[in-house]
Formats: sequence, structure tokens, C-alpha cells
Amino acid sequence: MLVIFGASGDLTARKLVPALYNLYKANQLPENFVVLGVSRSNMTDGEFRRKVVLESKFLEEKKKGESLDFINSLAEKFFYEDLGADYNLEYSKLATRISDLNNKYRTDHNYIFYLSTPPSLYEVIAKNLSDQELNNEEKGWKRIVVEKPFGYSLGTAKELNRGLQKYFKESQIYRIDHYLGKETVQNLLVTRFSNSIFEPLWNRNYISHIEITNAESGGVEKRGGYYDTSGALRDMFQNHLMQIVSLIVMEPPIDASALEIRNEKVKALKSLRIMRDEETLFKNTIRAQYLASEIDGETVKGYREEEGVNPESKTETYAAIKFFVDNWRWKDVPFYVRTAKRMPTKVTEVVVHFKSPHHQVFKDSDMGNKDNKLIIRIQPDEGILLKFGVKVPGQGFKVEQTHLDFSYSDLGETVVMEAYERLLLDAMQGDATLYARADEVEAAWDFVDPILDYWENGKDVNIYGYSAGVWGPSNADDLLEGDFKWRNPTESLVDNPGFCVIK
Repeated sequence: MLVIFGASGDLTARKLVPALYNLYKANQLPENFVVLGVSRSNMTDGEFRRKVVLESKFLEEKKKGESLDFINSLAEKFFYEDLGADYNLEYSKLATRISDLNNKYRTDHNYIFYLSTPPSLYEVIAKNLSDQELNNEEKGWKRIVVEKPFGYSLGTAKELNRGLQKYFKESQIYRIDHYLGKETVQNLLVTRFSNSIFEPLWNRNYISHIEITNAESGGVEKRGGYYDTSGALRDMFQNHLMQIVSLIVMEPPIDASALEIRNEKVKALKSLRIMRDEETLFKNTIRAQYLASEIDGETVKGYREEEGVNPESKTETYAAIKFFVDNWRWKDVPFYVRTAKRMPTKVTEVVVHFKSPHHQVFKDSDMGNKDNKLIIRIQPDEGILLKFGVKVPGQGFKVEQTHLDFSYSDLGETVVMEAYERLLLDAMQGDATLYARADEVEAAWDFVDPILDYWENGKDVNIYGYSAGVWGPSNADDLLEGDFKWRNPTESLVDNPGFCVIK
């Protein structure tokens, strides 16, 4: 039984139910499976079914061509329980409903509690479930799934962890990060550890630097009020991008079990060099906000003009960080990570830059600006691109860069699971590999906290501006050592225009 708290909210209809729809269609849900929506809205089972399945705009495309019997058979698995005025009220009525559904649909006392609620309610809900012994695993298993943002700082993350761990064991707690559900994020591990052409080179002897770009073409939209208290570093870097960093940095795990992979990820995050002094933070961090601009003939508001945003806001919509990792594998290899709103295109990718050969036989061929790169595209056009030098046909030894590429779309009939499909299925199967552990979350905050503190309280901290629709402030390339510049990607993995394409 999947019990969704906050079920009347946007996330349930937009993400969770479409994921369940796909799993149901692929026959990947257990035969005895029900969903119980829980929130403070006054709804019947029928009204809830209409809202999230039968009349949901988020399922319109998926339902085309499907029989009414199929749609109804899925809808009949959904039920609803009104909690009343407050999540803080005791849950005896809810416990009775869960027990009745369990007995009728034979779900063997196996429950997932999905908290699609503000983090301030996590401990309240966990306590009330515990009071009804709904955390007790004497009969069946019990798991609790919580959404990000997991904390606002290291202190609040520790508080949230303590609040949940009072009532549920750590092994029962699943902290969801939908980025880890993406096939290409998981493929980082396979690319590294199953290929002898990469793993022996995955260190300071062969890699000059690594860059990670997460770009969104949209602005803050209707989330101005929330975003202004969060910012790019909390919204994307602390969770999604730090998870990607941990997969790049980590040592080979003993095996592919959740325990061993998560152990190595924690070690990786703890090996990041924490920047604490103002001079280091000044040199290695850049924050900026998008300004009003015109894109494709349409006027776009600046961040401070967005609804819900303080007109004098210092909240960053662009964050770029340079940092190092203190271990043998990565000593002196700089990592560059940036995340931003209102970029020319929506894209997330990792670029591994390999060092040039120590003896440059073809040094007159401008190979210095054509370093070997491994590009792992997480979204869109998911795939892998390897750039290397080849001889241009004709006289002499003129070298040009070419590439080998693989795209997930080339797999044809293979269905690539969406992130929430994979994560929900993993939670049902008790596989926590793609979920964040308490010490993992705290290690990420440990690194990010001093940067946030410096940006909020440091002396003469700059906040730069960039026009909506360009690749950030003009001084962003100054962060990179030597003659290197950021790779500004396009929507297609294999395009490399070298200039800014506004779409």
C-alpha cells in the first residue's frame, strides 16, 4: 500500500500518478497494490480518482488509445482519506482505514508512506504514524519516503534527520532525489566501473579538470516566493549536483549493493575540500541573477521583477563553484560546477577533460584547444560523447577533432524508465541505492554551508547580472584555470557550435 501524504497537491497528479500509470501498464506493480491519498482536503474516493486518474491533464497523452476497462482498473486502486483540519491531529481514523484496505486487498501489512508535504511536517507525521504503530515491522515492512529540499542548512538537515530517526530506523527512511532516478546518472557508475578504457584513466594522472553544467531555460515562474528563500545553490547544487559529484569522485565499491555504493558516496563527499576563508570563497565562487531581456522577440522579466521576489533580493539564480578533492585520486584536479535559471537551453551534462599527451608530436596542429573530452549528457538527448583527434585527409598532419557518440534514443524499442517510476519501484523492492542516506545529506550540507554563509554575511560579496537567455555573467570563464572556457552545450549532444544559441 502506497500512502501519499499531501495527495491533493501538485506532485501527486503531476509526477507520482503518471509514474504509477507507466508501472501498471508495464505489469511492474504487485498484484495486490493500492494507493491511499491522504491530505486535509475534503474528497471522496471517487473525487480523488477523477482528480488524479480519470480526468487528470497529466495523463491525457498516456491514456490515448487505452481501453476504458484498463483506465478504470487502475483508478479502482486509488482511495482517499481526509485527515481533517491538521496533520498534527492523531491518526486513529487513518490507521483504521489502512487496516481495512490491507485486509480487503491483502497487501500483507507492507506500507510505503510518501510525504509529499513541507519538511516542517516530516516529524509530525512520523510521530503520529508511530503512535498508531504504523512504523512497526513485526508484520510486513514499513518505509517512509521524503522529498527534497532536505533541510535549509546543515543544522536544519540534522534536525530533520533526528526527527525522522526518533520514529523510523534509518533503513526505513528513503530520501528521494529524482536526479538519481535518471538512467544517465546511474550510467555514470557503469561507464566508470565496467570499462577498462575509462577506469584506469579516472584520476589526476590523466584528467585535467571536470565541469558539470545544469542549465534551465525557464525562470522562477510561479515559485518566486519559495525560490527567493532558497536560491540556486540550495535548490540544485546541494542535492542533485552534489549527488552527481559523489558518483564521479567515489572509489570503486566492493560490490553493487546499496550499502557499499552509499558508503563510497559518503566518503567521496567527505573528501571535498571545504572552503572556509573569505579569500578562497571570493576566488572560487560566483553568484549572479538574470536581468530583463528579450528572447525571440518576447520581453522576459528580470529576477527581481518576478512575482513574490524581493525587489532588492540578493538570492542567486546562477551559481558557479570551483573546488578540489583531498585524496590521492583527485589531488589538484579542479572541479567546476554551475547551475542557473534563464539559460539559452535546458541541459545537464558532465564533461571530463583529459590531459594532453606529455610529448606533443603534433603540437603545431592546435590540439591544445582540442583536448579529449568524455561528455555524459543527463538531459535532454541523453547519451555519451567522446571527443578525440584524427588526421584530416590530405598532405601533412593536420589534426581535427571528431567524436564517437551513443544516445539512449538509439536503443529503439527499449523503454527508458522515468525517474519517479524507477524510484517508486526501488522503494517497493527495498532497494535504497538511489536514495540519500542521513550522513550523505549532512556531508553535502557540510560543504555547502560555508559558501551560503559567505554569500549572506561576507564583506563586499558581489552579485553579478546576466541577461536572460545568455550563458551567465561574462566573468564566469575567469573561474576556469588557463585558457579553458565552459562548454556551452546545445539541445543536441553532438552539436558543439562554440557560440551561444538562444532557443
